[in-house]
Amino acid sequence: MYLHIGNNYSVDIRDIIGIFDIENTTVEKCTKLLLDRAEKEHKCIYTTYEMPKCFIITYRNGREKVYISQLSAATLRKRLDQGGGF
Repeated sequence: MYLHIGNNYSVDIRDIIGIFDIENTTVEKCTKLLLDRAEKEHKCIYTTYEMPKCFIITYRNGREKVYISQLSAATLRKRLDQGGGF
């Protein structure tokens, strides 16, 4: 099953490590470092040019990706509960 995370982006739910609210998590230094590292290593994928509300960390075949989404973590949680948002 896939989770629609905004615009034309979807991720396999088996690959999701976590879905995090940007506003609440980026106050911590470790989260800022994680996002900075992902950006420098070209692992960030921006699903929108709008104000981001959450980020999704995925891991597949030994590769980490961080998706930045305009959708809230609560919205994505509801989509997961309803079968992926399609």
